[in-house]
Amino acid sequence: MAMEVTQILLNAQSVDGKIRKHAEESLKQFHDQNLPGFLFSLSAELGNNDKPVESRKLAGLILKNALDAKEQLKKAELVQRWLSLDTTVKAQIKACLLQTLSSSSSDARSTASQVIAKIAGIELPHDQWPDLIRSLLSNMGGPQVQSPPHLKQATLETLGYLCEEVPPEVLTQEQVNSVLTAVVQGMNSSEGNNEVRLAATRALYNALGFAQTNFENDMERDYIMRVVCEGTQSSDMKIRQAAFECLVSISSTYYDKLASYMQDVFNITAKAVKEDEEPVALQAIEFWSTICDEEIEILEEYGGDFSGDSDVPCYYFIKQALPALVPMLLETLLKQDEDYDQDEGAWNLAMAGGTCLGLVARTVGDDIVPLVMPFVEENITKPDWRCREAATYAFGSILEGPSPDKLTPLVNRALGFMLNAMKDENNHVKDTTAWTLGRIFEFLPSASVGEPIITQANFPHTLSVLIESMKDAPNVAEKVCGALYFLAQGFEDMGSGSSPLSPFFQDIVQALIATAHRDDAGESRLRTSAYETLNEVVRCSSEETAPLVAQLVPVFLMELGQTLENQRLSSEEREKQNELQGLLCGCLQVIIQKLGSLESTKFVILQCADQMMALFLRVFACRNATVHEEAMLAIGALAYVTGPDFAKYMKDFYPYLEMGLQNFEEYQVCSITVGVVGDICRALDDKILPFCDGIMTQLLKNLSSNQLHRSVKPPIFSCFGDIALAIGENFDKYLIYAMPMLQSAAEVSSQPTSADDETIEYTNQLRNGILEAYSGIFQGFKNSPKTQALMTFAPLVLHFLESIYSEKDMDDTVTKAAVGVLGDLADTLGSSAAPLLRQSVFCKDFVEECLSSHDHLIKETAEWVQMTVSRVVSG
Repeated sequence: MAMEVTQILLNAQSVDGKIRKHAEESLKQFHDQNLPGFLFSLSAELGNNDKPVESRKLAGLILKNALDAKEQLKKAELVQRWLSLDTTVKAQIKACLLQTLSSSSSDARSTASQVIAKIAGIELPHDQWPDLIRSLLSNMGGPQVQSPPHLKQATLETLGYLCEEVPPEVLTQEQVNSVLTAVVQGMNSSEGNNEVRLAATRALYNALGFAQTNFENDMERDYIMRVVCEGTQSSDMKIRQAAFECLVSISSTYYDKLASYMQDVFNITAKAVKEDEEPVALQAIEFWSTICDEEIEILEEYGGDFSGDSDVPCYYFIKQALPALVPMLLETLLKQDEDYDQDEGAWNLAMAGGTCLGLVARTVGDDIVPLVMPFVEENITKPDWRCREAATYAFGSILEGPSPDKLTPLVNRALGFMLNAMKDENNHVKDTTAWTLGRIFEFLPSASVGEPIITQANFPHTLSVLIESMKDAPNVAEKVCGALYFLAQGFEDMGSGSSPLSPFFQDIVQALIATAHRDDAGESRLRTSAYETLNEVVRCSSEETAPLVAQLVPVFLMELGQTLENQRLSSEEREKQNELQGLLCGCLQVIIQKLGSLESTKFVILQCADQMMALFLRVFACRNATVHEEAMLAIGALAYVTGPDFAKYMKDFYPYLEMGLQNFEEYQVCSITVGVVGDICRALDDKILPFCDGIMTQLLKNLSSNQLHRSVKPPIFSCFGDIALAIGENFDKYLIYAMPMLQSAAEVSSQPTSADDETIEYTNQLRNGILEAYSGIFQGFKNSPKTQALMTFAPLVLHFLESIYSEKDMDDTVTKAAVGVLGDLADTLGSSAAPLLRQSVFCKDFVEECLSSHDHLIKETAEWVQMTVSRVVSG
């Protein structure tokens, strides 16, 4: 087989389907029958310069895919499989790959680099392949031995990939120093070969996460920064771009080490933005956007209150650079691409400059306004469309950050002008004007600023301009829908009284429906935007317009019904139809919630409930995840409004509910279905009992599965609580399954984890889910003769609460839920729990700490808990 592998690999790429299929089967057979021989044959094929390029490429790709996979379970399986291979075979494969780095074929070298890094990612954490770094570094040559440039380039590429695959803690500091030395030497301007310099610069980008210790050392840091800054001046555009990418990464990873370099970096970036090619200039702007991100995060976290021992002080780099930085960014706004396609999400210099300007405004607040307004005033009326568009973009970009007091007078002066600009002859100007109006309504909502932007006097004109502009080109109309979305949102908190939107409600809705039905509504997300805005207008409408909202029900039901009639469609038409079904289900969900929340209009939903449910069930027959999500959410809303009457739909709906819970692949559908189970529990109470065995079995299966995305697991625990609340003491038969699951999840959530935001957020979600389960279970069993069944688990629950309490800086939501569970436990178990509560010393401290909380909800809950625990303990 090894002799034939070249031909099989070539046949696997044949245009003849028969030949290709036979070759693929032969490769699978070789793989299944003799994996070590198969992998070695592939590595030999890749490394053999006499073999055809096509067979070598495919050999490398198959080899790489035999070591890694996107899906975590599959990846773990491949890792184990490699580790269990015979050591001799692995050594032969690795020797072959290292040899390939000196191949004359750049494709073969590059593939070998990636495969070596994949193997390193598996073996180095297991203390295998100890001589890899040394072998690679020997390829770089030295004073006595000159290595060929292509070998140095391939080696540096390998080191870069290796730093991507291997966690920093796996390499010793000595190895890190050796790698960084080789990389930085490869970047040096004394290196004559640009391919080598580029590979070295890209390798540094990946190696920066390993360089903590080196960045602490002034001399080493200075040397790295000098070489990176030299790279930004290279004659080769790709090297300049890669060097700026390194600067961007350094600005994020080593923000606190940048002070002494900022003046030089400003000069370098300003020159690049002004004179260099766009890919380089974009990275130069990205450097300042990243500095903004860092400072915004620090200022939000510390509230600008820095003591001398603050972990991460803010150096106010943006504030210091402001007088020079803002003019540089404003200049980029005039460099628009006239013919860029607004549908393609293009990214160019003007967009990057405007985005950065917006971040600068968020970083420095009011200080940016006097630097930007002269540019706006000077350019807004110029004959050249570029000037008008740039001025509008600049104004729109600074609307988030500065205080309403600073912005409101300016916006009040500008609003009339902006509305007139919606009739500008240039599409770009109208597009940016509509976007800016949206920003005005979003960040200076009329209901919350002292001197309102939208008044009774200007409201009719503002609306008529927006409604008229919905007939404009799709990209402009889409931005207008966005503006109307935020305008409606500004009137959300008008209470039950009259809203300024009410007299215009019908006109707005009709215009949005007409927009959604435009022939070109598929462009620029226009249809989606029109329906989303319609939903927001309905959601924020006042009670007086409820009869008009009710008139929309038959309209949308008829439309949804029509989408289900025509089944003979091309794949493109079906995709469009699925999108429309999802949007219509979304509209109906919002209408159900709106009308169902008012006693005066609830009957409208109850009258149409049968028709709605029949349509939603038909929607499930369309195999599309987004449509399923929207239909599920609409059904959840319908269950809430119909209450116990929803029971009549359960027999027909249950198979789809089960199907949603089993949908691991599209885990968002699974997650939403879990939420809908909760809605149905609240609607049906104990009428859900006949379906609980099936639901609980599936939920327990989901929790045990490694294939289900972890984000679905916290809502499943919450769902246990919903089910227990609904069926009360009947939950007792599930305790032996649910409680151990909760306990093991509680143990996982109590283990120390990495401090990254994502992990902290997930841990808090998990704890919250567990606490909601405990709370629902205790409350469900209250006053039941079966309460004693919970006594076995009470010590474990208290232990979990103590582990949460002992962790300072707790999340407020978790704190409130945890102290609430303490109260529920005492309330339900009563005197039986008294000895346990007396022994648990932390209870008293926990409650007292919550009583002194600044959060009134935590305080309120703690007052009830204190009373309940005192009653139980003293009783």
